[in-house]
Amino acid sequence: MDTLKLWQLVAVGIGLILAAGCVSERPTTDDDGTVTDGMVVVAGAPAAHELADGGLVPFDAGVDRLGELPRDPFADSIHPDERMAERIRYGYDLFRRTPELAPDFSGNDLSCASCHLNGGQKERALPLVGVSGTFPQYRTRDARLVTMEDRIGGCFKRSMSGTAPPQNHPVSLALAAYIAWLSEGHPTGQKPGWTGLNAIPVEARVPVVKLDPAEGEALYLAQCAACHGVDGQGLPLGGVMEGFQPGPLWGPRSWNDGAGAARIWKLAGYIRWAMPLTAPGSLSDRDSQLIAAWINAQERPAYPNKAADFPAGGRPGDAVYDTLIFAQHPYRGR
Repeated sequence: MDTLKLWQLVAVGIGLILAAGCVSERPTTDDDGTVTDGMVVVAGAPAAHELADGGLVPFDAGVDRLGELPRDPFADSIHPDERMAERIRYGYDLFRRTPELAPDFSGNDLSCASCHLNGGQKERALPLVGVSGTFPQYRTRDARLVTMEDRIGGCFKRSMSGTAPPQNHPVSLALAAYIAWLSEGHPTGQKPGWTGLNAIPVEARVPVVKLDPAEGEALYLAQCAACHGVDGQGLPLGGVMEGFQPGPLWGPRSWNDGAGAARIWKLAGYIRWAMPLTAPGSLSDRDSQLIAAWINAQERPAYPNKAADFPAGGRPGDAVYDTLIFAQHPYRGR
């Protein structure tokens, strides 16, 4: 049996063993915002489960809580205006089915939910709860104030390797409505304490050129391939959550080289606390950086005009695809 088939069998086995929660039918919305039926998702975990600050699913919650939503957009009376409630639900559907519902703007197989786990409500998995009130905010990469809609457009252009929807487009407005709904009750103008925690401490950062992607490959095969596949393209986890498949980590259907995840320490911070799904937070700072080096040693789409980023300075030293930082990719040709 070849290695790929072996890991596929391992993934299926994990899915069957770890499957938890009941499956329920919930209404969903089509790309025009109308409500339809039939989206199969895993129901929320039992109410006895503890939540972290901000009402978030704790970072160390395992794959059995992957479908848990502390705030469920399909609950009754989420907004007094039913038209707004439908828009919020449409935003949530876009959040988890982005390529399907926004094909004009998506350029790969990643959705918002590929990185922002549990509908953006999991600790240290890039939570979005409370972030709406922090916009507009200054971003070094743009050297200007950006709005929430700017930020959404940036994710479409970089993480989803597509094009930004116009800010008044239903896609942009619905995603912003969903994130604003997640932020209800949280103060405006204050950064929530649970954001910005996906980081490798400065003192633990290994210089990029000293990371060996071959070591990262061995760790990847042991820790990541059961869900993402030996080829990095992701395997269906139907036994764990119907319709959920980890997104491609490299290749033409993954994020492009201008995305935040194309940076070593940036990606490592996410891996450190959000992965693997079966035991989040179990990897060390060093191992997370090695895995990030292996993933970002691979080919991926090119983001046009990366040289225009950081016009006021401050280019990050871990952007291995940026020729203004590394004249030659540090891991190619090893």
